[in-house]
Amino acid sequence: MVFLREGLCPGLSEEFIQILRTKDVRTVEDLVSSDTEELAQKCSVSYKALVAVRRVLLAQHTAFPVSGADLYEELLSSTAILSTGNASLDKLLDTGLYTGELTELAGTPGSGKTQMEAFQRIQVAQVFDVFSLLECLHNLRSGGFQQMSAGGGTLKAVIVDSVTAVLSHILGGKQTDGMSLMMQVAGELKTIAKDLNVAVLVTNHVTRDGSGILKAGLGLSWSHVPRTRVLLECMENPGSAYCSLRTATLIKSSRQPCNLTQEFDLNSWGETEIELPGPSGKRKLVDEDPSQA
Repeated sequence: MVFLREGLCPGLSEEFIQILRTKDVRTVEDLVSSDTEELAQKCSVSYKALVAVRRVLLAQHTAFPVSGADLYEELLSSTAILSTGNASLDKLLDTGLYTGELTELAGTPGSGKTQMEAFQRIQVAQVFDVFSLLECLHNLRSGGFQQMSAGGGTLKAVIVDSVTAVLSHILGGKQTDGMSLMMQVAGELKTIAKDLNVAVLVTNHVTRDGSGILKAGLGLSWSHVPRTRVLLECMENPGSAYCSLRTATLIKSSRQPCNLTQEFDLNSWGETEIELPGPSGKRKLVDEDPSQA
């Protein structure tokens, strides 16, 4: 919000400003959004002078117009897609993990969440509480990205496994700062995804609702954080002591219909070749192994 003041533009004198204030026109927004002819009559000022001031203020304080089509093309050209290494999961995620977005995998222990980290050239930072996690994310955002690039690596993915481990015990009960700390973590992760243009992946535990149905943990507030959410479940196989078959269900997405399900085998996890869709082919598929922080 920019308040009208003398010297802000030619013709905007202190006397002129005082006259405008009598009609509750105090900011640039107030002035440019007013009916110029009506305001000139109410204030008994020159219509021509008011139009001149309005034109200058519009030029100085209005964002340069950009069409939606241009913004969309820019988004496509700057977005990379990282294969998970699993064709079924990539299909569910509309080709893979998108840079600039936060994706969440939720599931019980042993459901295959950590299998998503089957990348090479991973840099691991061990954190055991929310404060250490926040410090790590802040360091990455403020300077760690440049340090990794200088070392010859290209940061493409940031993985937090698992976010529940450092957040669940500070929520509820007598904890008063838990919700605030959780949203600080969410803010850092979203900022890293957007500003560094990397794919952010977090894993989450699950709970059961009153009907016994599995749902992602950390509650309603956290549910708004991930752009995409996938629920992993083990498939029953009574004849085997260990079953590597899994189902992945898309329960939140801005690109795909929800409740889509794919089946896959953890033992067949590997590199995947994907034909890249999209307008003009401007989205880039990253098929080399991404680094992690």
